[in-house]
Amino acid sequence: MKKIAVLFSGKGSNFAHLVDTLHGKTCQIAVALTNNPDAQGIAIAKAASIPLEVIDSRSYPNREEFDAKVVECLQQYALDLTVLAGFMRILTPVFTEQIKSINLHPSLLPRHKGLNAIVKSYQDSHPNGGVSVHYVTSELDGGDIIVQKEISKTGLSFEAYDEKIRRLEKEALAEAIRTVLN
Repeated sequence: MKKIAVLFSGKGSNFAHLVDTLHGKTCQIAVALTNNPDAQGIAIAKAASIPLEVIDSRSYPNREEFDAKVVECLQQYALDLTVLAGFMRILTPVFTEQIKSINLHPSLLPRHKGLNAIVKSYQDSHPNGGVSVHYVTSELDGGDIIVQKEISKTGLSFEAYDEKIRRLEKEALAEAIRTVLN
């Protein structure tokens, strides 16, 4: 069975969805890794008995040294793919040139790269918004797109739009993982 890593920084809701839908079926989540020792997603890894690595990004003087530690850690697991699911770090070539990885982004790329993409997408003039899953490169949210899913914004409050985007993220991420691993 193919092995993946899931990297997260916060609640881990997308990680939880992958545990429920893919772990032990499509692939094995061989390790979960967070840069935030207070991330709520840590409890998800523990509950699922998935090996967990906590590498506090604040403990490193620069991005490159942090990325080198993450690479060193991930390479121990002989992974087929690394999945960034709410991993709130801009990665350097130290990571991107050594680790095959994909990232979930809550907009229709190339629109709204970076932070606050859901708000920016909701407020733009396009009638549709959506989510993208793409390969990770050294360019922020710039790698080739694997999956995009879109929804109409017509008649939606921001809260309703945000909720639909978060549901769509889970569906798109699982689909992209299946696509890449096959």
